[in-house]
Amino acid sequence: MAENAIEIEGLRKTYAAQGNQPPKEALKGVDLTIPAGSIFGLLGPNGAGKSTLINILAGLVLKSAGQVRIWGFDQDVNPRQSRASIGVMPQELNMDPFFTPRAALEVQAGLYGVPKAQRRTDEILDIIGLTDKADAYARSLSGGMRRRLLLGKALVHRPHVLVLDEPTAGVDIELRQMLWTNVRRLNDEGMTIILTTHYLQEAEEMCDEIAIINHGEVIVRDRTEALIGRMDRKTLVIQPEGEAPLPAVPDHVDVTERRGGALAFSYNRSEISADAILRIVAEAGITIRDVATEEADLEDVFVSLTSQAGVRA
Repeated sequence: MAENAIEIEGLRKTYAAQGNQPPKEALKGVDLTIPAGSIFGLLGPNGAGKSTLINILAGLVLKSAGQVRIWGFDQDVNPRQSRASIGVMPQELNMDPFFTPRAALEVQAGLYGVPKAQRRTDEILDIIGLTDKADAYARSLSGGMRRRLLLGKALVHRPHVLVLDEPTAGVDIELRQMLWTNVRRLNDEGMTIILTTHYLQEAEEMCDEIAIINHGEVIVRDRTEALIGRMDRKTLVIQPEGEAPLPAVPDHVDVTERRGGALAFSYNRSEISADAILRIVAEAGITIRDVATEEADLEDVFVSLTSQAGVRA
C-alpha cells in the first residue's frame, strides 16, 4: 500500500478566456496529500475549485501546471495506471437510459479493460442494492437507484481511491444510510475515500481529515476533531427556575433569551471560563434548574474560515 493515496504539488488550472470574460484561474498552486486508507473530506463553497480538482484527478480536465500522483503513479508519466487507481462517483446523473444496471456495469468494466472472468457485476449489484433491478432499464429507476448505480460504476475496476462528489445530494434518509454503510465497509477493506459534500454534519461524522478549499487555494487542512477544536466560541445554556431577567455580563460575553425562558451565554473560552459565567448567574440571584453546553461544529468552522478567506481575497 502506498503511504499516500494522493499527492498534489503546485497544481494550477487556468481556463481560457470566453468571449468578453478574462481567463479564470480555478486552482492557484494547490499542495495536498491524502493518506492511504483514510476518509478525507474536501470541502468548499460553490466555485471554490473542488470540481476542477476532482476532474483533474479523474483525468477529465488537463491541468495547467503542477504534479499529481495517484497511488504512487505520476499522472504525466503513468497516465493509465493513475487513472486505473481511482474511481469517481459524479454528482450528475449521467447514464444511458436504455441500459440495464447489469449492462451498464459490464460496459464500464469493459472500458477499464477488466477481463470478463474478473468482473464482479453480481457482487457490485448486491453492494448497491440493485440485484432485483439488475435487468430493468435505467430509465425506469428512481433517482436514488440511479445514484446507487453511479457508485457501482465507480467500483467496477477495483480502484484504490474512490471519490464521492456530493453523493447524497437530494436523496432520502434510507439511501443515505445505505450509502454510508457501504462506504465504511469499503474503507474497512482498505479503500481510500475522498468525499465532497455540502452536508457538513456528514463530513464531521465520516471524515478522518478535512481540507477546505476556497478561491482555488487550500485554506486549511487538519484532522476533523482538531479543526473543530480551533473554534474558541462556546455557549452555556441555563434554564432558570421561573422567569429570570437577563443579567449584566462583561462586554465579551453575549447573553440572549431563548424559547421557554432559557438564557444562552456565548463566550470565548480563552477570555472567560464557564465557572465565571455560573458565578455571574448566581450573583444575579438566578436559581438554576438545568444547564447545558453547546460546542462549535464543523459548520461554524467552515463559515468562519471561508468568510475570512473571502475578506483576504
